[in-house]
Amino acid sequence: MPRRLTRGRYRGGGFGFQLELRVDVDGHRPQRRVSGDFFNTVGGTTAYFGSFIVHAPTVTVTASTVVIEGLGSFTWAAGAPRIRVTVQRRQIIQPPGSATVEFVTTSGQPGASYLCAFVSQYFRSVQWEQDSVAGAVPFVAYNTGSLPQPPSSPSRVLTVPQAYAEAGIELQIAGTANVIAPDSGGWDDAELHAAMASQFSLWANTPQWMVWLLVANRHVNGWRGIMFDYSDAFQRQGCAVFYDQIQGADPASQRAALRTYVHELGHAFNLMHSWQKDVAVPPQPLGPRNGFGDLSWMNYAQNYQRASDGTAGTAAYWADFPFQFTDSELVHLRHAFYRNVVMGGNAFSVGASEVDPDIFDEPLADRSGLRLELRAKDAFEFGEPVVVELKLSLTDLRGKTTHGHLHPGADFVNIAISGPAGRAVVFRPMIRHCVDTADNVRLDIDNPAIYRSAYIGYGQEGFYFEQPGVYRLRAQYMAADGSRIVSPVLRIKVRHPLTRNDEQVGELMMGEDQGKLLALLGSDSPSLSSGNEALQEVIEKHGKHPLAVYARLVCGINAERDFKLLTPDKELTVRQADTKESIQQLSVVTDLSANGKGIDNITLNQAMRRLARAQAKQGDLEEATAVLDRMVQLFAAKKLKAPVMDTIRTQAETTKAELIAETEK
Repeated sequence: MPRRLTRGRYRGGGFGFQLELRVDVDGHRPQRRVSGDFFNTVGGTTAYFGSFIVHAPTVTVTASTVVIEGLGSFTWAAGAPRIRVTVQRRQIIQPPGSATVEFVTTSGQPGASYLCAFVSQYFRSVQWEQDSVAGAVPFVAYNTGSLPQPPSSPSRVLTVPQAYAEAGIELQIAGTANVIAPDSGGWDDAELHAAMASQFSLWANTPQWMVWLLVANRHVNGWRGIMFDYSDAFQRQGCAVFYDQIQGADPASQRAALRTYVHELGHAFNLMHSWQKDVAVPPQPLGPRNGFGDLSWMNYAQNYQRASDGTAGTAAYWADFPFQFTDSELVHLRHAFYRNVVMGGNAFSVGASEVDPDIFDEPLADRSGLRLELRAKDAFEFGEPVVVELKLSLTDLRGKTTHGHLHPGADFVNIAISGPAGRAVVFRPMIRHCVDTADNVRLDIDNPAIYRSAYIGYGQEGFYFEQPGVYRLRAQYMAADGSRIVSPVLRIKVRHPLTRNDEQVGELMMGEDQGKLLALLGSDSPSLSSGNEALQEVIEKHGKHPLAVYARLVCGINAERDFKLLTPDKELTVRQADTKESIQQLSVVTDLSANGKGIDNITLNQAMRRLARAQAKQGDLEEATAVLDRMVQLFAAKKLKAPVMDTIRTQAETTKAELIAETEK
């Protein structure tokens, strides 16, 4: 008679504790590990205590038992670190057997023991709630045999829950699938942040196995998906996919949609992109080709590079991909310490952000043909938003093709920051985008460099430049071929406030909500109301202070857009653009910046185009055109390089054409 698998989740209690045990030595892709989480129950409350894992146990199988023994790794200093798990074997027609867990000291003395009953074949169970905008049809299923796949991968019908079930994770459909009223405009990061914030009020503000996914129509920047990284203590609780980018009933579209859903939910489980694992805390080893060779849901199809011969691209990925996570990702999903995987637990990439300060050391040899530079002002005032410019340029005159994802939010660029006290961290943006497109650029003599501006003052760990002093910054760019391009070290200084007024304005700019508003370029979210009040105070009471230009920028850009809010009862409301307010604030920003007293060039370019849009929305197309002409003249006077000026002129003409078309509708 066949025996039951020695695999799954067990639960038991004793000594005021509850133990969730996971046994993984049998069944589909066993990872040869046992792990567990302890919860402490006192009165009517239960709280997480700690976790353990045995990475390399010995497994002894008899006719009646499976005994698993090894030295555990713990989140606490364990006095009895050796672990012995004995699982009773049962025939397939019998109920599952129980598991006994014994903790033993290094000298062999027995410690605590627990009898755990079998709970589930799954290692974790997660409640998944999914809402959608009207017209955005949620993904249902894909038959993996519909298109060519690896011979070793069996044909089967995969839903999103089934894809996770194969990894040993139960994704239970929870709640009502609400349909939100449609809106013709795309969603931006601030609106999605506000939508997520309104949903959290429905859940307990604590780590729990619950995740929310919104099927929206489109993102204003054309992303396929996005995972929300909040900077508070409860992160990774939701994500969104964008139907306009992933729709299609043909097999290729359905296959890609399945990957997008599983990929974004993977981030909610704290799985990083395949090429980023070396900047996790603690760092994890990269797979083949600096991670681009991983056959994983967490890789990008267009980035894939075959480990054997380097064949690259989407076709090679789908020819090799068996629709699964890698072994290291399975270990994380099944056995990672509780707070490192549960939604609302540790921050993305494990929570603690401290890294080895030499993690971005220069390669021993660099034949990439590319150079990365990090630029910024030499000094920033206390409370001033820290904005850097990234420049990727050509060193090989024969030319080079790579991708143009230079912003840290796209996960191909990491920026290490070493503060005055010597602590090194990696900047982690508040919201990260899955830019699941190639976005290839050709660098040559006619187009020798590309540029991108990034606000790095605030991210998922909060403010990165709170203390006056000298900071060392270094960036790393992962090129399309897997080359790791490292910038020279950039040193910047944050000055001490000179006056009481400087100190007051700096403090008004550095509240948690203000940091989120700076990162989002404004928001109407009720959860950020205190931040908006502080920025208004800067404008109204300290309008002549140099830092007021940043408050005006945030308020002006936010006022220019129609802002969508998803209420707690999941009704969609739209606040119409306040063009008068936008024009007033952005005009001041433009004038100050033209005189060298405002924002950086790349942000100024964005602000002037938004100012032109506000003028057009107000019905003054002539003035909108004049703003764009002035933008070109202003940058021409700065004597920027010819390719940069060509880009600015193209942006101006493209914006003019868009505004004319929108006016004629």
